[in-house]
Amino acid sequence: MRDIKQKILKNQYEGMRLPDERSLSETYGVSRSSIKRALGILAQQGIIFKKRGSGTFINPLYLKNQSLFHYEGSNLGVTDSFQVAGKKQRIQLLNYQVIPASEDIQEELFLNDNDFVYQIKRLRLIDDQPFMIETGFIPIKIVPTLSLAIVNSSIFNYLEDSMGKRVTKSFTTISVAPSTVDDQKLLKLKPTEPVSIMDGVFFLDDGTPFEVSSMRIHYQYMRYSTFINLDQEG
Repeated sequence: MRDIKQKILKNQYEGMRLPDERSLSETYGVSRSSIKRALGILAQQGIIFKKRGSGTFINPLYLKNQSLFHYEGSNLGVTDSFQVAGKKQRIQLLNYQVIPASEDIQEELFLNDNDFVYQIKRLRLIDDQPFMIETGFIPIKIVPTLSLAIVNSSIFNYLEDSMGKRVTKSFTTISVAPSTVDDQKLLKLKPTEPVSIMDGVFFLDDGTPFEVSSMRIHYQYMRYSTFINLDQEG
């Protein structure tokens, strides 16, 4: 699926049309059911569409309006998902401490009164340009060994590689607000410039709430596309 998607992005399919399932099956050396499943996911994402009697085509709007969020890996981490071609992403740790879970955090992460959480505030940069202030709260009981070295890199990748757990679901709210003094300082915004906000609860693949996160994003880096399909047979 990822290989097909990369070929789509590189315009390697003539006439904006994909080969038929049999040809793709032979190309990748897999069953047609595997190809059908891969194409089904790409269709759900709005990247391709099937036209009865004509074949499978690439959605031109996808190529034109690509989001900065590309969920290519097996988890929803920002490190792997927020990509800008030819540029490197890095993290600057701003705050890292253990605190009692507030009532709101308890409710969102299904915690008890005596539970503690990591509070992690990080600044994410693309090359030298700051683009996101990320503040997250993670229950200690889920990841008791969250060291400074880990929070300075990808927490979601550590969770997957070292603990065999993946973050695969989220409930996210996207909004826009006037930038605060802190936003202006860290994201290099003018007082008159806004900030984009993504607030979300992230879940492990077994349904356990893992993190409450608030991401304040430089408006120039915020473009989020989605695909809506009301066809239950699609």
